[in-house]
Order: sequence, then structure tokens, then C-alpha cells
Amino acid sequence: MKKVFNDITYVSDGKVRRADIVVEGEYIAKITDKESVPDGQISIDHQGLILLPGIIDDHVHTREPGLTHKGDLTTESHAAAAGGVTTIMDMPNVVPQTTTLEALAERQAMGAAHAFVNYSFYFGATNSNAHLLSQLDPATVPGVKLFMGSSTGGMLVDHGDALRAVFEQSPLLIMAHCEDSAIIAENMRKAQALYGDDPDVCHHPEIRSREACIASSQQAIKLAKETGARLHIAHVTTADELKALSPLPHKEEGLTAFESCAQPLPALTGGVGGGSISFEVCVPHLLFCDEDYATLGTRIKCNPAVKTRDDRDALRAALLDGRITTIATDHAPHLLSEKVGGCKQAVSGMPMVQFSLPAMLGLVEEGVLHITRMVELMCHNPARLFHIAKRGFIREGMKADLTLVRRQPWTLTKDHIVSRCGWSPLEGHTFPWRVEQTYCNGHLIYNKGVFAEGNEHAEMIQMNS
Repeated sequence: MKKVFNDITYVSDGKVRRADIVVEGEYIAKITDKESVPDGQISIDHQGLILLPGIIDDHVHTREPGLTHKGDLTTESHAAAAGGVTTIMDMPNVVPQTTTLEALAERQAMGAAHAFVNYSFYFGATNSNAHLLSQLDPATVPGVKLFMGSSTGGMLVDHGDALRAVFEQSPLLIMAHCEDSAIIAENMRKAQALYGDDPDVCHHPEIRSREACIASSQQAIKLAKETGARLHIAHVTTADELKALSPLPHKEEGLTAFESCAQPLPALTGGVGGGSISFEVCVPHLLFCDEDYATLGTRIKCNPAVKTRDDRDALRAALLDGRITTIATDHAPHLLSEKVGGCKQAVSGMPMVQFSLPAMLGLVEEGVLHITRMVELMCHNPARLFHIAKRGFIREGMKADLTLVRRQPWTLTKDHIVSRCGWSPLEGHTFPWRVEQTYCNGHLIYNKGVFAEGNEHAEMIQMNS
């Protein structure tokens, strides 16, 4: 099977170029560069097309097994493909939880049977399973998910010795959800005294407060520095947390939307064991702020909470100065019937994997983010951070995970939504770019709204240890 992209504009390695790109089988076989586009410019052909590496989303909940009324591996990986996402990394808080070696093996088998894009599964830490971490295969497991504050189905690790054991014994990157449960519980008690048993969702960022995030993140960073663990703090939401990592010297100001921003993965050294500390920001926290609760209500209720406009703007700024390493979604489908209520009753989380790339290309159009930096944060850096083999770049010899996007405005309506839950907080929004085609391991799996048959093209990703 051979595919040739003739005279196509593509983005990789901090550059925008025009080239002829040949795909043979699963791999990018040949790239014949024609020209590099000057900084500050982009050359789009008459059809408005640009080729990007397939997006790697390091934070996804597909809900399989046990919660499949909301979504499953099949539906949510199809949604990923429709959004140009070719690799998803799935979270362990399902039923049963992925906290035993047996459960992990079962989920990996489910991935082989049902995933429509490339996949992997995190192992979940608990108060009593640190002894299993050394048995995880670093070639197939991307990391250990640690809930330090948000109790999710009994996965909260809140015993001091157990928490330290996870940091000391994990041979893999630790992805931490950082919110302090004691602070949250006290905030909820105060809010209920003032506003009733189920406070309105506008109080969600007061209950799941910035102080709760900051305290927990500081604890995680301290443990990582003391133990040398590799720490990736998930869904950072506050300007204060960002202060833990000083801006790197390549901060860019006043650049145009498509200017080149080729930077390596920041070497953020942690502790005595040569660990590192990195931050993830999720799409909802880049798009929304607390002012949006008035119109979107519980549709944007997530944990950690969407916070202030100043926090959102600080996160956007940190995309460019090196403090943020990856952009993900925390894709978390729920039925709308489960989003009824307020801070106590309505569940937290929103579906986002299908629309993360169009949304981030929207920020590119606004001048918030440069297209090369967007590719760095959504493709290159996830591959680097998790040591993913042969993915995340458009280079000869790489797997042909590719996304073709077109500059063409379109408005999101319910009939576009692929996720089983059937809704999005972005309904009614007009995006300036659309995903035209998605290629997974050289196979055209999504083409202008039409999906390929079967899932033989999808693979469990391999990590270089």
C-alpha cells in the first residue's frame, strides 16, 4: 500500500515546510522537501490543507469496562479518529479498576479487540499496591496514575507511607491528579452551610479551590525531588502552580500565529534519582473560565475546576515559555442526565477528544499559540515524555500516524458528535479548521466523516525503555 502527498504543506520539528511525502505500508518512506516556509508565514495550497503528525492524547477516559453506558473503547476511539487523534492513553478508573496486573492484561486485550486508534493503558496506584509497580512492563505501560486528592472509585492514595512508596517504587512516570481532599471537604462543608446541600455549579471553583490544587501539587513536587521519581502533573489549572517551574529562557513574545517555535522537551530536573517534573494542561482549562458557568453550567464542571480568566490566560502564556509540556483533553464522557444538579450532584468531566485539535487550531488563528508549538505540545512532547517509539513526528522511518486538516470554517452541531454521550460543551461554536483525514499506521481510517471498517490497523504503542 502506497500513498503520496504531493507538494503538501506539513508541520514537524519546529518548521513549516512543503514537500512530497511518500507513505509505504505503515511507515513514512520518503520526504522530499521543496522549501521551508519563512518564519511568520505559512503556505497553504489552494485547497487549504496542512499535514500534521497524528495527535497523541495522554489523558483519556474511554469508560471500558464497567461504565460503557457513557462510552467505550470503540465509540471513544472513533471520536478520537474524527478529531485527528491517532493515539490515546487510557485511564485506570474503570470497573474493575486497572490496579492489578490481571486487570491491566484484560484491558490490553480489550484494546486489541476494540480500539480504533493506537492505545495504551495506565496502571492505577492505590494505598496497597506499590509492590506491583516494579512488575509493570515499561515497554507497554506508559505510566502510573496517582490520584492524590480526588477520590475516584476508591483510588485516592492518601496514606503518607503509601504515597511515598509509590514515588519510591515506580519505575515509570507518575501522572498525578493533584487536589487536596481535606481542603475540598472543608470547602464543601462551608459552601453547603451557605448555599444548601447541592451548591450551584458556579461555586465549584471555590470548593475545588486553587488552594487545594496548590497544596497537593507542592506535595507531589516535593516527593518527586526527594525520591527522583519522574512526575507529570495532570491538568494544571492555576497560575500559582506554574510558579513551581520557572520560565525557560526561550520565552517568545509578539510572534505571529504560524511562526516557528522549535524547542526540545524541557529538562526539568527533579530529585536525587535523576527524575523530572513536567506539567500537562487540558483543553477545557485553555478554553473556559469561571465566567462561562453562567451559560454552560455543569457542562464545564470538571475536576480540577475551571478557574478564573487570569488563570486561563496564565496557562495560555505558559504554553510558550516552556513550563507546560503537553496539551491533553481529560476526555471524560458522561450522559447529560448525569450532569444534572450542582457541585455535589452533577458528575465532573466532559467529552473533548474529538474537538481538541480544531479548538487548538482556533487558538493558533487567534495568535495565542503558534502552529509549530501546538504540534510540539500535542505530538512531539507526548512522544518524548513517554518514550513512545516511532510516533509523534513527520520524519522518514516514523509510523505514518498523520492528520490532514483544512482551513474551512464549520459550526459544531449535535449530529457531528461521535462520542456515545452525544453532547459537547462546544456545541454552537464555529471552528476555523476541520479535520479532513486521519491516517493510523499508514491506513486511512477517517475521511470526511466516513470511517474505515475494522480495527486491524490500530496498535498498542511501544515505549523505548
